[in-house]
Amino acid sequence: MPLTAILAVLAAALIVSTRKKRRGPPLPPGPPPIPIVGNVTGVDTAYPYKSYAKLGKTCGDIIYTPFFSQEILVINSEKVAKELLDRRSYNYSDRPRLRTVELFGVDFNFVFFPYGPVWRQHRRLLHQVVRPEAALAYRPMQMQKGFQLIRSILTAPQEYVQHLQHHSGSIIMSSVYNYETMPHNDPFVRIIERAFNFLLVELRPEMSSVFGAFPFLNIVFSLPTWIPGITLNKKAALGREYTKDWVEVPFKYTEDTIANGAATSSFVTDSLRKIEGKDESGELRRAIKQVAATAFAAGAETTNNTLKAFVLAMVLYPEVQERAQEVIDSAVGSDRLPTFEDRSSMPYVDAVLRETLRWNPTFPLGLPHSSLEDDIYDGYLIPKGAMILPNAWAMSHDESVYKDSFEFIPERFIDSNGELTDDTVQYVFGFGRRICVGRYVADASLWSAMALMLATFNFSKAKDNNGKDIEPEVKWTSGVTTHPEPFKLSITPRRPGMTVEMLDQLISASE
Repeated sequence: MPLTAILAVLAAALIVSTRKKRRGPPLPPGPPPIPIVGNVTGVDTAYPYKSYAKLGKTCGDIIYTPFFSQEILVINSEKVAKELLDRRSYNYSDRPRLRTVELFGVDFNFVFFPYGPVWRQHRRLLHQVVRPEAALAYRPMQMQKGFQLIRSILTAPQEYVQHLQHHSGSIIMSSVYNYETMPHNDPFVRIIERAFNFLLVELRPEMSSVFGAFPFLNIVFSLPTWIPGITLNKKAALGREYTKDWVEVPFKYTEDTIANGAATSSFVTDSLRKIEGKDESGELRRAIKQVAATAFAAGAETTNNTLKAFVLAMVLYPEVQERAQEVIDSAVGSDRLPTFEDRSSMPYVDAVLRETLRWNPTFPLGLPHSSLEDDIYDGYLIPKGAMILPNAWAMSHDESVYKDSFEFIPERFIDSNGELTDDTVQYVFGFGRRICVGRYVADASLWSAMALMLATFNFSKAKDNNGKDIEPEVKWTSGVTTHPEPFKLSITPRRPGMTVEMLDQLISASE
C-alpha cells in the first residue's frame, strides 16, 4: 500500500476515534469531511484564507475543518475573534506546537512560544522599547530612513521593490542592532531576508499538522541528507543554517561595537548594558539575542509587504493618489516635505494607510492560537488543543462591514465630519495577549514612507511602445504572508526636472 494511502487510513482512524469519544455540545459547522483525510483536500493550499472565507458564507463565522488529526477552527468574523481571542484571552493565548518550527530552527522566535513565563519574559523585553511612549523615540530615525527611501527611488525608480525592502529592513536594523545599513545589497539584511523568505514558504501550519499526526515521519530528519529523495530533510538543514546566521551575525556585530566603545542606543545595546554583571547563566543574553531576531522578522516583513501593496493601490486607483497629494500639498505647501508634526492635519493619508492594511492583510490568516481548555461559544464546543486561525483576510472583506471590499476606498475610514473613524483595522496585527507588540513602531514607519512617497512621486501604469497603458498583472504571493509580485509601473517625480540636489533641499527644509 502506498505511503499516502497508509497516512490517509491512519488519519481517518484518528478522526473517527476522537469523534466517538466526544460527548456534549456539537462542534462548529464545517464542510462535509472527505472520507479518510478529513478536509485536507477541500482547501486551496496556496490561498487557504480565500477558501475559508468562501466556506464561511455557508458555514458561518466559525468553521471546524480538521486537517488529519489536528482540529482546526477558522474564525472569519472580527466580532467572534474579539469575543474569543480578546475577551477570553486567558484560554486562547497559547500557540499550537508546530513541529516544523523546531525542525527548521525557528524555535528561538518567541512568536511561536507556548504561553508561559518564558514567552512573557521575551515579550516584556521587547515591549519596554516599542510601547507607545517609547516608540516616539524612533520617529527622527524613521523620518531619516524615509528621506533615504525617496532619494533611492528618485535615483533608480525601476528598483523600487529593492528600495522598499531595504527601507523596511534598515529601520529595524537601526532600532534593534544600532546598525546602519548600506544603500544597496547590505550583507546583514541579505542574511536575514534569505532566512525569512525561505521560511515563510516552508512553515505552513498544514505541514506541521502532518508531522504532529504521524510522529514516525520525524525519522526522515535523522536520515543523511545525501540519500536521494530526502528533500524535506535537506530543506530543514538549510533552514537551520539560515536561521543560525540570522540570529547570530547581527547580534555579534552589536556586541563588538559595545566592546569597542562605538555603540549608540538600540534595543540590543541598551538591553545588554542593563544586565551587565547580572547574568552569570547567560540566560538573559540569550533572551535578548532571540528577541532581537524576532523583532526583525515581525517588523521588516509587515512594513515591506504593506508598502508594496500601497504602491500597487496607487497605480490602480489614481484618484486616491491625487486626493492624498492634494491633502498633503494643502497642509505642507511646496517648500518642504511632510513630517510627523503634519499627521493630525492630514487624516486622509491615515485613511490610505488603514485601507492598505485592510485591502490585503500581509498576514492573511494571522498566526495560529491554541485553546488551553475546552470552551463553549454560541452553543458549539471549541476543543482543548484546537488550532484557532483568525482569518484577517475574511474580516477585511466582510461586505457587511466594508461595502465593495475588493475596491480600494480610503473614504470608508473618514466620517461625515472629515475625521478618522474608530476603525483602526487592528485585527491585522492580531488579537488578545498575542497582538503584535511592535504595531506602533510599524504604524509610524508606514505613515512616514507613504506620506513622503505621495509628496514626491506619481505612481502610474507603465506605457508600451505606442504610449498605451500596460495594465498591471496583479498576482499575490502565497505562504504565511502575502504581497503583490513585482509588476511594471511608472514612477515619476511630481516636480518637473527634480534632481537629487533639489530633493535634498526639500529634505533640509523639513528637518
